[in-house]
Amino acid sequence: MEPSLGTLLRDRRGEDWLVGPSSQEFWRWLDQLTPRFAAYQVACPAHDAGVLMAEPDPLRFLATALAAWAADCTVVLANPHWGHQERQQVQALVNPQWGGPIQAGFGGYPCRVPGGEAGQLLIPTGGSSGQIKFAVHRWETLMVAIQGFRAHFGVDPVHAYCVLPLFHVSGLMQALRVLVSGGQLALQPYGDLKAGKRLALPPGGFLSLVPTQLQDLLAQGDDALPWLRGFRAVLLGGAPAWRSLLDQAQAQAIPLALTYGMTETAAQVATLLPEEFLAGHRSSGRPLPHVVLTIVDDQGRPRPAGQAGAILIESDALAQGYLIRPKQGAATLAPAPPSLDTDDLGLVDAAGYLHIVGRRSTKIITGGENVFPEELEAVLLATEAVSDACVVGLPCDRWGQQLCALVVMAPARLQDLPTLLGPQLAAYKRPKRWILVEALPRTAQGKLSRPQAMALAQQVVGGNF
Repeated sequence: MEPSLGTLLRDRRGEDWLVGPSSQEFWRWLDQLTPRFAAYQVACPAHDAGVLMAEPDPLRFLATALAAWAADCTVVLANPHWGHQERQQVQALVNPQWGGPIQAGFGGYPCRVPGGEAGQLLIPTGGSSGQIKFAVHRWETLMVAIQGFRAHFGVDPVHAYCVLPLFHVSGLMQALRVLVSGGQLALQPYGDLKAGKRLALPPGGFLSLVPTQLQDLLAQGDDALPWLRGFRAVLLGGAPAWRSLLDQAQAQAIPLALTYGMTETAAQVATLLPEEFLAGHRSSGRPLPHVVLTIVDDQGRPRPAGQAGAILIESDALAQGYLIRPKQGAATLAPAPPSLDTDDLGLVDAAGYLHIVGRRSTKIITGGENVFPEELEAVLLATEAVSDACVVGLPCDRWGQQLCALVVMAPARLQDLPTLLGPQLAAYKRPKRWILVEALPRTAQGKLSRPQAMALAQQVVGGNF
């Protein structure tokens, strides 16, 4: 059984475990913040008292989040770069006091978590409507996922090179794997890595990337290839990777590990081992030891090997529920069922490898981020410059899918739309292409026909995505 977070922090106290940022500064800040959050937790006897984490600096984020969590606070992770639209949603969910951080200079703010319990960790994700919700984890669920990762790769300690945001499960789990296993964590903005500034991590570590980042690094040629080959695995996930990119990585002997997972599962549930990738496999690998995957039909019945269906996940690492706000009513903490019926379609072959074949909803994944067209369309219509709108995801080698908005509006106002959306949405949610149309395709019942809208967009744009 893994020790508690507080015990781990005491056991590793003073270790030089960070590469890039100062470990000494981390420990100094942790010592400063821990009693402050412990006092806050005691002074807030209500079960719904929490801490919203919206800190852009990775080192300050790590120190603040771990101090609050170790003090048994309910910690809510947030993207510090969310726009006005997203912040309004968060305000309705947890009512953060943005103007008054619990400790001056650190982005941890008092908030309220309806139905929350001490020691919970809430990680943001998207719902089927595009509305922000939070998956509810505990230390125990994340530790199950970490044990499964270490067993799957047969490594201990875990060293990780993290260029992904820590408020995402993909970044957070890297830091926790390192902390739990006694490894070292390199923390660096991706822009610095792309510019050729590389940190020195012990051999046999893990680098996590989304496909566009891998594409950037492969384009650097001989300057980056030996460095990439030095990792135990380059974990690749967040968005579908295109075949030519994978073939290029194999030709250059890059030890890719294609992964499948999500916030609700504490990151990976299936991962292809690098040696399998280099041998020509292109699946998402076999399930990790702590996971049971079942492919089911529309009635929930298991499907035979090789037949596609919905992916059902059972694991002790699953989130215990969601903090959501229904269309009518206040925010509430909804318990999760014992198994996760995902939005993904896949199949498991006779050798036990998972293959992802599609998605059941309208969700678009661009650059590793989930985007829901309904949310963007509502924001476009709210500008009053647009009378009708449809957002589709065009196939794109660089981003996986590229956001394209078809709009009905006065032509003279089209150029104003990017400016109008700027403060409303995070940058990754803003369409990259705009198509002016006289009318959008609709069914006889008046419902928007997304397949016809996609076909129209592809016809207008052609193959130049």
